Amino acid sequence: MDVYEALYTTRMMRRMRKDPVPLETQCRILDAAIRAPNGGNAQRWHFVAVDDPALKSELAELYRKCRQQEYADIAGGALAKTIHDPEEHAATLRRIKASGDYFTEHFADIPLLLFVFSIDDHGGANIYPAIWSTLLAARAEGVGGVITTVLRYEEDTVHKLLGVPTGEGWRMNVMLALGYPLGRWGVAANRRPVHEVAGRNAWGRHFGATVPEPLWAPAAE
Repeated sequence: MDVYEALYTTRMMRRMRKDPVPLETQCRILDAAIRAPNGGNAQRWHFVAVDDPALKSELAELYRKCRQQEYADIAGGALAKTIHDPEEHAATLRRIKASGDYFTEHFADIPLLLFVFSIDDHGGANIYPAIWSTLLAARAEGVGGVITTVLRYEEDTVHKLLGVPTGEGWRMNVMLALGYPLGRWGVAANRRPVHEVAGRNAWGRHFGATVPEPLWAPAAE
């Protein structure tokens, strides 16, 4: 797969088939992920793959509880700040909520949950390249994914469930849900163009070019 195809079409896939992700596919995905750059090659990361049905069911109930807390925070205004058009942002949130509700209701059926942990990570600088590499590698395998931090509302419970050695400083960064998507891959169309979100030499100065349309598009069939 062309690298630009992967970059342009990798998006959050919350609707997945129940089909398991083969172990050899998981190996290729994680083997690509651990090649990600990280400071001093310290490799301060650890991954826990969860596919046990009983454990997934337990995590599903916990996720539902955390999701309710997230909604309460949104309703209370804790997560309401946006730099985008309020009406457009509200419409986006409605779509995300509908997709998120489906994800929550079918959480126990997700084929693979991948928990990502790091230690002494300076705000995620070392772990997020590996997380994104995981999603890009999954895309190359036809596997969709979602990054979620919702379970951090119950971080201590997750740590206990998965036996994380928190006394050594390990903490959960994100959970990735992975599976073969029900939806279609496609270029994200709802992005503000480059010239609106980038400047040159100082904030507020024009970038020097305009990019009204995506610079990559799928080949015509």
